[in-house]
Amino acid sequence: MTNEEGPRLFADDDAIRHIGRGLLDRSLPKEDWTHEAHLAACLWIVTERPDIDPDRDMRAIISGYNEAVGGVNDDHGGYHDTITHCFIAGVRNWLARCESRALVERVNGLLETDEGQRDWPLRFYSRDLLFSVDARRDRVAPDIKSLP
Repeated sequence: MTNEEGPRLFADDDAIRHIGRGLLDRSLPKEDWTHEAHLAACLWIVTERPDIDPDRDMRAIISGYNEAVGGVNDDHGGYHDTITHCFIAGVRNWLARCESRALVERVNGLLETDEGQRDWPLRFYSRDLLFSVDARRDRVAPDIKSLP
């Protein structure tokens, strides 16, 4: 499920901060809320926003953003709790071994690792469980293997 041409990388730290701030203030255009933007915003929040607890706050942040851009958060679309928490774990796992100090290098490095791939959660979850209503509504435990 990865992009055959590779991930869309970011040019600089400002581009990443623009995504993160746009998510928080709900000004980011919907078309800019890509897979790469999700991961960039998450890494930015984890590393540069100590006032935000991703485990506690991401549901409200992403759900609020989705609604602000005309989306919904229901049993079929919008915010997905298990996928969100899986990628938060992936971001933290990447940061634990990443030696770069520059934001753009950390984000672009993440996008080129296993944790940055769209299908990364399927290493831990069966497709049926991951895409279930229960997993969308609340974080569920992996049924293949534990998250790092």
